Amino acid sequence: MIFRSMQLEDVPVICQIEQQAFTSPWTAEAFINELTNNHFARYMVMEWEDKVIGYGGMWTIMDEAHVTNIAVCEGYRGQGLGERLLHELQRTAVFFGAGRMTLEVRVSNEPAKNLYRKLGFEPSGVRPGYYSDNGEDALIMWAELDQVKAGAQDDED
Repeated sequence: MIFRSMQLEDVPVICQIEQQAFTSPWTAEAFINELTNNHFARYMVMEWEDKVIGYGGMWTIMDEAHVTNIAVCEGYRGQGLGERLLHELQRTAVFFGAGRMTLEVRVSNEPAKNLYRKLGFEPSGVRPGYYSDNGEDALIMWAELDQVKAGAQDDED
């Protein structure tokens, strides 16, 4: 498994994964803008046998990271890869100086909420009508990244 920075040439396959994962997928133009114009943006891909099978993105602003999106290719779900990808995003956030990480998740998305809780995220509020496709609320979750720092140090020993 390889984690690396997303490149412009990754955008077409990222858009395919977006289409599989989300009812309101981001466009290629949105990803291109993030990669070329947003100096807060950090996007990575997860590769297996030279194939991009997942990606995640976040904005790192001051001491906080905000996850923008994370998804795994359909054929690779249910194998713990989303957890590995999110953990790698957390480690990257720590590298860029973040002490906390936040994200929004559909209130109905129990599998995602369970994953986020497993990685230290706790509910902190609701954004009513956040999702434009159906008006569903978003649960706001936060995680302290101190435990990720400790894990990063353990990996170096």
